[in-house]
Amino acid sequence: MHAIELRVRYAETDQMGVVYHAEYLVWCEVGRTEFIRAVGMPYAELEAAGVRLAVTEATLRYRAPARYDDRIRVETYLTHVHSRGITFHYEVVAADRDHRLVSVQTELTAIDLSGRVTRLPASLRQKLEGAVEAVA
Repeated sequence: MHAIELRVRYAETDQMGVVYHAEYLVWCEVGRTEFIRAVGMPYAELEAAGVRLAVTEATLRYRAPARYDDRIRVETYLTHVHSRGITFHYEVVAADRDHRLVSVQTELTAIDLSGRVTRLPASLRQKLEGAVEAVA
């Protein structure tokens, strides 16, 4: 698991001061790229090798709202690695209360520069396979 803390910015909220629902996906992207960096391959290095990771599916379960100026923690777990794709699970938590706000799952597919599905680089796949966790 990799965790990163953020503070809710005003621009991420609606008129009521509640986080706009799509911002959670942005925070998951931050968690995902930092996870990949932590296993030893910054996303920029992956792109330099001609591979992109396209989100092909996202599922979110909203449990409680985050609000302007809250500290939140994005906990990122890698749950599956396949030859052409990976699956991440995230828990967005109110950091001060340790209370779960949103549960998210994303599936990503490796694509080449022309947008065709391709294999994950062997070096990345090996690093990722060592980081897979079961999430209850």
